[in-house]
Amino acid sequence: MGQTMGRTTGRRLTAIVTIAAGLAGLALPAGAQDRLLDETVAFTGTVLFLETGVPGLVIGATRNGETAVSGFGEIADGSGKAPDGDTLMRVGSITKVFTGAVLASLVADGTVNFTDPLQDRIGWDVEVPQKGGKPIRLIDLATHTSGLPREAEREPGPADDPFSTLTKETYIEALSGAPQLFASGTGGLYSNFGFDMLAAALGNAAGTPYETLLADRVLRPIGLGDTVFAPGEGDKARLMQGHGFDGSALPDVPSGPVMAGASGLYSTANDMLKWLQWHLDRFSPGHAEMRLLDHAAYVRRDALSPVYGFDESGRMDAMSLGWIVMEPEGDRPLILQKAGGLQGMFVYHAFAPTRGVGVFVAINAFDFSAATQIAQFANDLIAQLAPR
Repeated sequence: MGQTMGRTTGRRLTAIVTIAAGLAGLALPAGAQDRLLDETVAFTGTVLFLETGVPGLVIGATRNGETAVSGFGEIADGSGKAPDGDTLMRVGSITKVFTGAVLASLVADGTVNFTDPLQDRIGWDVEVPQKGGKPIRLIDLATHTSGLPREAEREPGPADDPFSTLTKETYIEALSGAPQLFASGTGGLYSNFGFDMLAAALGNAAGTPYETLLADRVLRPIGLGDTVFAPGEGDKARLMQGHGFDGSALPDVPSGPVMAGASGLYSTANDMLKWLQWHLDRFSPGHAEMRLLDHAAYVRRDALSPVYGFDESGRMDAMSLGWIVMEPEGDRPLILQKAGGLQGMFVYHAFAPTRGVGVFVAINAFDFSAATQIAQFANDLIAQLAPR
């Protein structure tokens, strides 16, 4: 921590001292029931902000239906405004677990089956590869076991529009080039390519654009009004500004519709906590089948070879529908978690389904060390709030 403070600018140091001084007399929200949750979230956020030295950080947690959110730093350089529960941000690969929830919904009502081949559902004029004679199935896409690489090969886009070369035609060309690195279902490799294919297949199977399908099946029923694929003009003032590896501010650039399954969403801490609460309400009769299908562990680590790209935020023991499943260890309960990063944002969320606790953290800097820290802190916070 001393080294981090040594690198901190005078402006940041002043902000940190102010935050630390305020902890002794922490003001809790009016009517808050879980005072421990509020204080724990505020203190954890303060320590994370000091240790990571990122421009901005927001952390939230839910326990037994109560929520708490704390923000630190600035929403954008020079804004003087700290992020809060309504700050809008890119959540990157957290998008994948929303795609998994859509799959669970369509399987629950019989629209698709987990074992449906991608070839039968994609609806594109392309022959989907079958390495070793094993077709790529929807469940393989949802558990990162399709054998597809992390990304489809493409020309890089310009700095001010980096995703412009990621199109349907890009994916069709990639699928036509025998891209699989291993036979479907035999290994695990984190794949943005695979989740974009899953979303395309689900939209085609349901006969509706995927963005509409996600809104109808997940976003509107849960009440996630701030979880969107593109912010409106009126939202720009509350949009969190990301920063690149060199610390420079990055522009908010559009992501094309083909990225809808893997990384296209924006959200807020308040919406993410509402999303986690929906998952934690596991005995509710509403969407019960969908939730059970979404949380089940479909692929165990020891059944896969190779296994790559899953452990940055905690060791993967099994895969659910986009969720990384971490088995109980010591005082830490069973956790389902997912991280994401895009355009200078790193985010992480996790929940303990048997303990009623969930945590969300976001930082606006591409800093891999800080990204690892926020995941470790979140997992530890769950263990502290919900020990075995």
